[in-house]
Amino acid sequence: MNLVRGLLDRIVLVLGIIAGGCVPSFVAQYQQRLGGRLEQVERDLAPFQEIANRSHGGSLQALVQYHLQSTDPTFHEEGRAIQSMMDAVAYLKDALHALNTDLFHQAAYLAVHYDRQTIEQTWSAFQPAFPVSAESATFAVLFGLTIWAVFVGVWAVIQGGPRLPRADHLPRRHSLNVELDRARPGDTRRR
Repeated sequence: MNLVRGLLDRIVLVLGIIAGGCVPSFVAQYQQRLGGRLEQVERDLAPFQEIANRSHGGSLQALVQYHLQSTDPTFHEEGRAIQSMMDAVAYLKDALHALNTDLFHQAAYLAVHYDRQTIEQTWSAFQPAFPVSAESATFAVLFGLTIWAVFVGVWAVIQGGPRLPRADHLPRRHSLNVELDRARPGDTRRR
């Protein structure tokens, strides 16, 4: 059983390091997808910005309020659609700003504040890569060690906790007094 555990132990560690090494490329591809979505929403919002420039002093919010105050339901829905695009632009800019940091903070941000649709799209088109830098290597090793520690913990729980050696199998410890007691009666040398 120890052989199996030892083999699985090393496989999990190596796979964890490889997976951790691919995280930087996933984050980069996620950022590119967010950037592409931002560009698209800004392009979709551009005609409304032109209307706001001509009729509302450049304020998209004033244009939205004008639409929302209308009694025409279609015009009112258009106002909500414009507001939704403005909210999307703000969200995407905030997300890209939050991801403009080191790899460890990017991974922490994605673990908590990810966009599910963007994660799924990024994963479906993900091209694994293993960038070589001190930061990505450190991240890969720490990620692998974390996965390995979880594996070891789960294995210990499955096996019934850590196994302690039985008392009758423990090696005997010899103290200095025991050694002196065993010395020959006429021998005054200390060992």
